[in-house]
Amino acid sequence: MSDANSRGLNRNSRHITDGDERAPNRSMLRAVGFGDNDFGKPIVGVASAASDITPCNSGIGELAVEAARGIRESGGMPQTFGTITISDGISMGTEGMKCSLVSREVIADSIETVCRGQMMDGVLAIGGCDKNMPGAMIAMARLDIPAVFVYGGTIKPGHLAGKDLTIVSVFEAVGELGAGSLSREEFCAIERAAIPGKGACGGMYTANTMSSAFEAMGMSLPGSSTMAAEDAEKAESAHASGIALLSCIEKNLTPRQILTKKAFENAIAVIFAVGGSTNAVLHLLAIARTAGVDLVLDDFERMRLRVPVFSDLKPSGRYVATDLHRVGGIPLIMKMLLANGLLHGDCMTVTGKTIAENLEGIPSTPRATSRSCAATLPPKGPSPRSAA
Repeated sequence: MSDANSRGLNRNSRHITDGDERAPNRSMLRAVGFGDNDFGKPIVGVASAASDITPCNSGIGELAVEAARGIRESGGMPQTFGTITISDGISMGTEGMKCSLVSREVIADSIETVCRGQMMDGVLAIGGCDKNMPGAMIAMARLDIPAVFVYGGTIKPGHLAGKDLTIVSVFEAVGELGAGSLSREEFCAIERAAIPGKGACGGMYTANTMSSAFEAMGMSLPGSSTMAAEDAEKAESAHASGIALLSCIEKNLTPRQILTKKAFENAIAVIFAVGGSTNAVLHLLAIARTAGVDLVLDDFERMRLRVPVFSDLKPSGRYVATDLHRVGGIPLIMKMLLANGLLHGDCMTVTGKTIAENLEGIPSTPRATSRSCAATLPPKGPSPRSAA
């Protein structure tokens, strides 16, 4: 057996792997894949919200495998466990919606319970639906062990009659059918075409808003928050996230070192810039309270007066998250904000670099495409609409 303190990275798990009295513990771990040389390695939780309850989470199982592979290749011992999800899109308009916000707390409690109970040295959480994401971040802030968040990815838009469709297209179709402005045939065609596969709702709804916020806060890898769930780069990013987490463990870089007041202000700035969901207010306040950060509602109003909306994204605009990704994603948004003095560049991130360092080499204007959802930054001044 290896010396449990050989690398010094098993700060927590050594309590269940080190010493003769822990032979029963090690025996249990051998049954799930540990060998003689593994007991001195950091044990890392992979909190997977994989589920076929909702398309938002239906691809997460594959991402968990890739993240675990990255952890193992970097010298850690991944242990995957599950957590729950509730789909707002399915529960909405029913008694089931009363369980939605409650599920955030259940998710946070479940991740914290496993990581504390199993004495884990780090945690990588993968979420795809609205409450997986803040729930995971609340758990990370409570635990304050090295952590990385991986977004399950956005859905690609559905298509019908030359138009992009999202889940809101279906909600709107319900109203149009009731008003008599849409035929039954058109209504059924929209229902069948709007949700074509894996991933979270394609506009800047809650899931994509929170993934963008987490990237802006430095808790996810740059560029990862607008990737499509079905694209190969999403799995590659999950693998890279596992590698990044081991680097965080080596540096003992923990969430509360990253989740500072400035980091929350960066998240708020990005949310306003992309016209994000108002649910972000609810979730960021909860995460900040858990992390011991003095964030209040007035901070959102203060940021609103400084940061304009300059992305034309659904539900209020024309484009979807994959369009934003195509022109540069959240790194582009952040670079535009940084170039105009609207972002804190000195905040630390899970890459081990600051925001400004991560954004070196990122252009401050969108890449030219036939579909541009981000314009040049308007003059400083009040936001044209309250988006966060």
